[in-house]
Amino acid sequence: MKGLILSGGAGTRLRPITHTSAKQLVPVANKPILFYGIEDMAEAGITEIGIIVGSTAAEIEAAVGDGSRFGVHVSYLPQDEPLGLAHCVLIARDFLGDDDFVMYLGDNMLEQGLGGFIARWESQHTAALQPALGDAPDGPTGAPAAQILLTPVPDPQRFGVAELDDEGNVVALVEKPEDPPSDLALVGVYLFSKLIHQAVAAIAPSARGELEITDAIQWLIDSGAPVHHDLLDGWWLDTGKKDPLLESNRRVLESLEARVDGEVDADSKVDGRVVIEAGARLVNSEVRGPAIIGAGSVITSSYIGPFTAVAANCEVTDSEIDQSVIMEGARIRAVPRLTDSLMGRDSEVTRGARRSQATRVTLGDHSTVELA
Repeated sequence: MKGLILSGGAGTRLRPITHTSAKQLVPVANKPILFYGIEDMAEAGITEIGIIVGSTAAEIEAAVGDGSRFGVHVSYLPQDEPLGLAHCVLIARDFLGDDDFVMYLGDNMLEQGLGGFIARWESQHTAALQPALGDAPDGPTGAPAAQILLTPVPDPQRFGVAELDDEGNVVALVEKPEDPPSDLALVGVYLFSKLIHQAVAAIAPSARGELEITDAIQWLIDSGAPVHHDLLDGWWLDTGKKDPLLESNRRVLESLEARVDGEVDADSKVDGRVVIEAGARLVNSEVRGPAIIGAGSVITSSYIGPFTAVAANCEVTDSEIDQSVIMEGARIRAVPRLTDSLMGRDSEVTRGARRSQATRVTLGDHSTVELA
């Protein structure tokens, strides 16, 4: 089995951060979002991974390398234009060959791993080759041609939604329906057999000019190929916007194991589930977890509150921060309270003469803001 991770999107919903950084490399708990998907695949035993890349290909390749640090081998598959999820399958044809594969959206964050999802797939397949579509069974029985991951949502009108029959079989997929047939939304994780290649070659672009993976899966269903589903265990977040990204950061920080490898002076306090990386220093400061302070960062006369991730080589002085993601090299000075914020690499926030009670910002890389 192979893995296919989609990392070609421009990340327009996370601008200005993504003007200068791939959205899949924005950190959650000081680790790029993309790394979580790669690690999930490696843990599930997938060692051959293709990554679809677009305009940020060079940055993604520099961060991931050949995959050896994760125990996998990574191939990079360029997509010149974002022409849909099914188009990604189309251009990955040579890499995928006839192997089964997991397709994973590179900006998704899941609480559960892939092990159970893959185990169910494998339990339903035998060593025998799957039949051609013309010989597929009349109904959704037998080994699946596709397996999708679903989760109940309160607002299914915003998602691709699955319709199930009375026996729980997937009979239709509807994209952002006005009248949803269920509350079960498609999570960005899919499992496919080689039959999906016939499907993506057969469908036409949608009204928005993209080859939709939902259309390809529906083509399988209409052709009599069985499509199965699993229900998500735990939380799922699409990190394409600031607030879901901060929520992902909170969820992951809650699972941290406390560790202090850096320097904490006698006038500083560490409380709760906190990670202080090697080379980081706390001077007359308090960090209350869950939180993480990256290597080389210096926190001076400041308070770092819960659900905050400060990346490597940051400076925080005379400031108070909580529920925020601070990216590498950022500087925060004399800010009375920074909350629910996302700061880009090498950005800077300082306070002027007039003191405000709270500040909320989303800053792009190398930007500077002086607060009144």
